[in-house]
Amino acid sequence: MPESAAPGPLAPGTGGSRAPGRERPEPLTALQVLRELDTGPRGLTDAEAERRLVRYGENALPARRPPSWSRRLLRSLRDPFTAVLLCLGLVSVAVAAWGTGSVILLLVAVSCLLRSSGEHRADRATAALRASVATTATVLRRPGPGGPEARPREVPATELVPGDVVRLGPGDLVPADVRLLRSRGLRLHEAALTGESAPVDKYPVDEQPVDERSVDEGLADEHPLGAPDGPGAGPFAQPHTCFLGSSVAYGSATAVVVATGARTRLAAAHAAPGGRRDSAFDQAVHGISWTLIRFMLLTPPLVLMAGAALHGRGLETLPFAVAVAVGLTPEMLPVVVTTVLARGAARLAHEHRVIVRRLPALHDLGAVDVLCLDKTGTLTQDRPAVVRAVDAHGRDDPEVLHWAAVNAWWTLQLAELPTPDALDEALLEEAVPDGPDDPDGVAALPFDPVRRLATAVVRRPGRLGTHTLVVKGAAETVLERCALDAAERDRLLALAAREAGTGARLLAVALAERPARLRDHTPADERGLSFLGFVVLRDALAPTAAAALGSLADRGVAVRILTGDHPGTAAHTCRELGLDPGRVLTAEDLDRLDDAELAAAARHTTVFARCAPEHKARVVTALRAAGHVTGFLGDGVNDVPALRAADVGLCPKGAVAVVRDTADLVLAEKDLAAVDHAVAAGRNAGGNIAAHLHVTLSSNLGNVIAMLAAALLLPFLPMLPAQVLVQNLCSDAAQLAFAHDRPAPAALRTPTRLRHRGFLRFITGFGLLNAVADVATFGVLLVATRSSADTQGAFHAGWFTENLLTQALVMLLLRGARRYGTAPGPVRYAAAALAVTGVLLPLSPLGPLLAMTPPPPPYYLLLAAVLALYAVALRAARSRYDRRCAASAAAVTGTP
Repeated sequence: MPESAAPGPLAPGTGGSRAPGRERPEPLTALQVLRELDTGPRGLTDAEAERRLVRYGENALPARRPPSWSRRLLRSLRDPFTAVLLCLGLVSVAVAAWGTGSVILLLVAVSCLLRSSGEHRADRATAALRASVATTATVLRRPGPGGPEARPREVPATELVPGDVVRLGPGDLVPADVRLLRSRGLRLHEAALTGESAPVDKYPVDEQPVDERSVDEGLADEHPLGAPDGPGAGPFAQPHTCFLGSSVAYGSATAVVVATGARTRLAAAHAAPGGRRDSAFDQAVHGISWTLIRFMLLTPPLVLMAGAALHGRGLETLPFAVAVAVGLTPEMLPVVVTTVLARGAARLAHEHRVIVRRLPALHDLGAVDVLCLDKTGTLTQDRPAVVRAVDAHGRDDPEVLHWAAVNAWWTLQLAELPTPDALDEALLEEAVPDGPDDPDGVAALPFDPVRRLATAVVRRPGRLGTHTLVVKGAAETVLERCALDAAERDRLLALAAREAGTGARLLAVALAERPARLRDHTPADERGLSFLGFVVLRDALAPTAAAALGSLADRGVAVRILTGDHPGTAAHTCRELGLDPGRVLTAEDLDRLDDAELAAAARHTTVFARCAPEHKARVVTALRAAGHVTGFLGDGVNDVPALRAADVGLCPKGAVAVVRDTADLVLAEKDLAAVDHAVAAGRNAGGNIAAHLHVTLSSNLGNVIAMLAAALLLPFLPMLPAQVLVQNLCSDAAQLAFAHDRPAPAALRTPTRLRHRGFLRFITGFGLLNAVADVATFGVLLVATRSSADTQGAFHAGWFTENLLTQALVMLLLRGARRYGTAPGPVRYAAAALAVTGVLLPLSPLGPLLAMTPPPPPYYLLLAAVLALYAVALRAARSRYDRRCAASAAAVTGTP
C-alpha cells in the first residue's frame, strides 16, 4: 500500500472514528476496526510497518524527549537559591553597584551552566542505561504479503505503529492505545490513568461475557462487567479499549494498535498541568531552602535600617546589605547535589550494573532502614527444581507430575503467555506432554495472584463429550476447591505443612470432569475437584544472600520477607540464612489487624506469608507510618502496589515491564549483594550532601550574624561588598570537593536521613559558635590594627583571612564520621587550599585591588590562639551533637 494511503489512527476510546471529537453511538466491531486501520489479524508486513513509522513517528511520549540547552538553563533558574541570587544581582545593578552585580550574576551563570551540563550528562547516561531495559512489545508481523505466516516477535515499544497486532500477558505494560480482538480473563491496572487501585475487566466488544468469577468471589458489585458505553461514561470505561499507561494484572489478549505516541490518552494527560510529587529528599531540601530564603530577604532591610539609625548611612549601605544576603546563600548547592547523585549513579552503573532511574532515589536509598523483599529469586535462586511428586498419602506418584506438566503446557499455549514462569519451566523440564496419547488443549485460565491457581481445560483421547479441568496452585487454595471432608482436608494441609517446613515449595494438583460445551470456562468451574497430589519443588539458596543479609544488618537495615509462599517454607529459608523468622504472619492474620495494629506488628515481624498484592502494599504502608524509610525489591506484577507504596522501589533487569517502569532503581540481577552496594552508594551520596549543607550553611550563617553585629558596632563597614563576594567565590569553589569525598566505613553503618528540624537546629547552633569566633576576632583586630596606617584595610584583610581559615576548619571538623587517617582526601586538599588562599591573598598584589592591606604580624599570633580555641570548641560540640543524635534515633525508632 502506498504511503499516502496509510490510515490515520482511530479516535482513542472508541476505535470508531478518526475525526477528533466525534464519537460513534455504537463501537465498531473488531473486523470494522481492522478494516479502518487497513490491517488484519496477522498484523502488518515489515515494509508497511516501516512506512507507518516514518509517517507517525516513534511511539514515545513527548515529555520523554530531552530538553534543549536553553530550556535547561531557564529551568535552572527555578531553583530557589538561584532565583534569589538573580534578584539580588539585578538589584545591585539597579543601584549602580556594578562590581557587586557583576560578581553575583557571574555566580548565577556559573551555577546554571554547571547544573545544566551536569543534567545533560546525567540524561545521556540515563538514556544509555535505559536502553538495556527498554520496554518491548510482542507484535505479529510478516516479512511480506505472500510470505510465511506471521510469528510473534519482540520489538521495542517505540517502533509500534497503528495497525500493529500485539499480544499482552500478565505483567506487560500496554504499549500503546489498543483495541481488543481476543482476550482470556483480562484485567488491567489503570491506576495511572483513573486513580482506581483495583484492576478492571477488559474484553472485546464482540463478546458478552458472564463474569462468573466475580459472582463466585463476591466481587460483582465491585467490578461489574458491561461498563456503559453511553455519554458520560468516559473513554476509560470502555471495556474493549486499553490505554498506554495501564498494565496487565492477569489474563492475556490479542489487540490492534489504534494510537501511538503523542496521539495517546496518556500523552494528553502528560500535557496537562501537574507532575510527579516531590520525593522526601526534595521536600527536605526545599524546606531548608525556603527557611533560609526568608532570612535572606529580611537581611537587607535590617542592615539598611540599622545603618541609617546608628550611623546615618543611606543607600550606600545597600551593596553591603546585598552582599551579606548573598553570603548566606549556598550558591553551589544545586551543583553539588546534582554532581554527588550523578557520580553515585554512574559509579553504581559502572561497577555494580545498577541503573538509577530517578536521581533523588539514590539519597532516599541511603536513608532506608527497612528493606522488604520476596523470598523467591532473592534469598533463593529463581530456578526451582522438581524433587518428587506424591499422592494424597505421601507416596511417590509420577501421574501427579504428568498432570501438572499438562496444565503448564496448555496454559502456556492457550493463554498466549509470552513466557512460562519459573515453576512451569521446572515442570516442563521434567515432563513435556507432547505424546500421541496426551490430551489436547481446549481452553486455559492463567494464574493470577488473586485466585492463586491456574486451570487448563483439555480433551482426553477416547472421551468424547467430556472435558477435563486440570488445576494446579497453592495447596490451601486448591484444597478449598476439592470435594473433601474437613478431616481429610486438615490431614492434607498437615502433610503440606510438613513438606513446606523442610524448605520445599508445593504445588497441589486436582482434576475435574465436566461436560463439553461451547461457552467459555470460568473460575466458577473450579469447584468440586478431585485431589490428585502434590508436586514438591525446592529452590537452592542464593550464594550471596547470607553475606548480603549480614552486611545489610551491619548497616542498620532490617529485612522483611513478603512472600506468597507457605509460611513454613519462608521460615525455613530464613533460618538456613541465619535470619531469625520469629513470629510469622499470614494474609489471614493481616486481614484481622487494623492499620495501627499492623504498624505495631510490622516493627517486630520478619516474615509475612501467603501475601496477595494488597497485603504487600499494606505492610509497606504500615512500616512507613511507623516512621521507617522503606525500600521494596520485587519483580512480578503482584509487586507493583508495594513498589508504589515504598519510599524506594527496586527491581531486577528481568522484571516484568510494568515493574521496571515503576521502580526507581533497576538491578542487573536479582541479587541482594547489588542492593547492599546500592545502599552504600546512597549513604555515601547522602552523607556528602548532608556534610556540604552542614558546613556551608552553618559557616555562612555565622559569618552573616557576625557581619550584622559588626555593621552595628563599627564606624565603618566590616567588609566591602567585593571582598564578601570574593570570599564567597573561594568558599564555594572549596565546597565542590564534597561532591568527590568518600566516607569512612563508620559513616555507612547508619541511615543518612535529612531531617528538616534537626538540620536547622544544627546550623543554628554551630552558626552561633562560628559567630562567637568571628566576634572574638573583631576584638583581636581592633587591638592589632589600632596603630596601622590603614586601619580599615588591615581590618578587612584580617577578617578576610579569619573567615577563610574558620571555613577551612569547619570543612574538616563538621564533615561527620569521615576518614581521619593519614591519607589526604579531596576535602582536605580543598580546605588546605582555602586556608592558603585566606592567608596569602591579602598579602599578594590582589590585596590592594580589593582594598586590603597586610595586617601587622602580632595579629597572626592572636588569630592562631582564637582558631585553636574555636577548633577545640567545635570538636567538642560536634561530639556532643553526635551522641545526642544517636540517643534520639534509638529512642524514636528503636531497633527495627
